[in-house]
Amino acid sequence: MNLPKFLLADNSNYPEDIFVLHTEFPRFMINLKDDEVEWFEDLAGEKEDDIANELESLIEEASAFYDKEMEQYE
Repeated sequence: MNLPKFLLADNSNYPEDIFVLHTEFPRFMINLKDDEVEWFEDLAGEKEDDIANELESLIEEASAFYDKEMEQYE
C-alpha cells in the first residue's frame, strides 16, 4: 500500500484540535491548533542543524496540506 505523505486526523475527545500526520521519515503528528509536534522517530544522532531545517520545512508543508484540503471542502 502506498501511503500519502500527509493525512488529516481528528479525535472526538479533542474536538477543537486539528491533527496532520506525516507518514514518511521522520514521522510525526502536528496539532495545528497549537503547533505541538509528537515525533514517532528517534532523532538522536541526527545532525541537529540538518534535521531542524528539514523539520521546519515539513511543518510548513503540513500546514499547506491542511489549507489545500480545507479549500476542497468549501
